[in-house]
Amino acid sequence: MRILVVEDEEGLAESLRRGLSADGHLVEVAHDGHRGLDLALAGGPYEVVLLDLMLPGVSGYEICTRLRAHGDTTPVLMLTARDGEYDEAEGLDSGADDYLTKPFSFVVLAARIRALARRAGAPDRSTLQAGDLLLDPQGRRCRRGSQDIELTARELGVLACLMERPGQAVAKQDILDEVWDAPHGIDPNIVEVYVSSLRRKIDAPFGRRSILTVHGTGYRMAPDGG
Repeated sequence: MRILVVEDEEGLAESLRRGLSADGHLVEVAHDGHRGLDLALAGGPYEVVLLDLMLPGVSGYEICTRLRAHGDTTPVLMLTARDGEYDEAEGLDSGADDYLTKPFSFVVLAARIRALARRAGAPDRSTLQAGDLLLDPQGRRCRRGSQDIELTARELGVLACLMERPGQAVAKQDILDEVWDAPHGIDPNIVEVYVSSLRRKIDAPFGRRSILTVHGTGYRMAPDGG
């Protein structure tokens, strides 16, 4: 995911950048409200914005309000050292999607980010297409050209996760969170097993290379089907 962090505490901002980058995300950072607003409005698209409440120049409330006034529906997770129901209500009323009080666990933050991205990107699971590769998640059918391909439920889920984001790098953890019912405690490298199986079924017999490895992150579906 591409994530914007707007946080004036430079130590925290750098910690967030490192942690999120290690999870495979592309992270941009702004340390004041004016820069954060400029990036949010013109630097995107972002999948999630992490927005500190109290910022020099322009407050997090104002940034969120301006984003929504421009019709931008990017999920916003508000970060604040202030803990009170009125602050939370004001943040949500300004258009924020979630609210996290400092200090917070990075594990919880990462889970909140994934949840926001899933809700925002909940796909219309109609037929998906990449070149001559067709996938009907509802009908549980896969076809390459005129050839039907048998997939297990898990293979189908992994393939749908990639085809819903053509050309985008998808982290293993994001695939795990979306496809597995109880992903906690499961090694994300299990995704490699299913990707290898998919390649044997949808690529190798047809001389294609549609699922590409993004080193250090995960995988990407070639929009043209390879």
